[in-house]
Amino acid sequence: MPRTRLLLPLALLLGALAAPGAAHARVPVRVGIGDQQASMFDQSAFQRAKLRRVRYFIAWDAMDDDARRLAARAYVLRARRDGFSVLLHISSDDLTIRRASLPSVAQYRAKVGRLVRYFRRLGVREFGTWNEANHASQPTYRSPTRAAQYFRAMYRMVKGRCASCVVVALDVLDQAGVERYMRTWYGALSPTYRRRATVVGIHNYGDVNRRRTTFTRAIIRQAHRFNRSTKIWFTETGGIVKFGSSFPCSTARAASRLKNVFTLARTYRRSGVQRVYIYNWTGAGCDARFDAGLTAPDGTPRPGYAVLRAQLPGFLR
Repeated sequence: MPRTRLLLPLALLLGALAAPGAAHARVPVRVGIGDQQASMFDQSAFQRAKLRRVRYFIAWDAMDDDARRLAARAYVLRARRDGFSVLLHISSDDLTIRRASLPSVAQYRAKVGRLVRYFRRLGVREFGTWNEANHASQPTYRSPTRAAQYFRAMYRMVKGRCASCVVVALDVLDQAGVERYMRTWYGALSPTYRRRATVVGIHNYGDVNRRRTTFTRAIIRQAHRFNRSTKIWFTETGGIVKFGSSFPCSTARAASRLKNVFTLARTYRRSGVQRVYIYNWTGAGCDARFDAGLTAPDGTPRPGYAVLRAQLPGFLR
């Protein structure tokens, strides 16, 4: 009996000492999903993943278009009903390369201001200034100064009414010229707004699918050059199933490359990486120009879904 009494407290002590180590084994990076389809929330495979964060991009003038507004409303209401936090990211009204018009700051303030007020009432607390600002599908790709002006407007619209809300100040694709774009963007901000640019988003498809770290590292360094406390979110990333002729259709390759998302998150977690949004849930199919879906168009999970499920226990939601 004395031996039993001694061993029991010892076992409890060892268990208590082991518990913090087990908790710290998880990478302190939260993982979510980006997708445009509210039907995602109904799928059992999605529900089994037990994610808590989603991202949705929306045209800057969506409040003038009932179809776009109502689609986003349905998505947000369903997400909030199920307890999801929604990152709502402003984007072009026309994703055709080099076609969209660049809104004036006054237009942005008026149209996006209505949008922010509308969706904040529905429970959205996280907003992105402009999606993938340096890509040619966005009218901001040649105007980092205008993108900086949008951030100032967005910050005032969001933080002026909700101090705890979050603004993704800048959102960029990992491509040639991104550092120059960022330098011009930051150069258009006052020291005050540089400090307020606390979150920068990265779309690092190139690094993930070409198995490199080049642009992710460069973007993080550039952001920290102007604000050392900036947090980094991988706002759109994933394994590419199909993209033109560069990436012929292959769900196996996409699953393999998806692992690189989590490798990059681990590698740069001490450099401020805080979140990852995998894009996307609903695949477009191999007849489409671009497909990065974790599921086929009919909802059948692809190999990438198994990779996601295998990685999730090591990360936060």
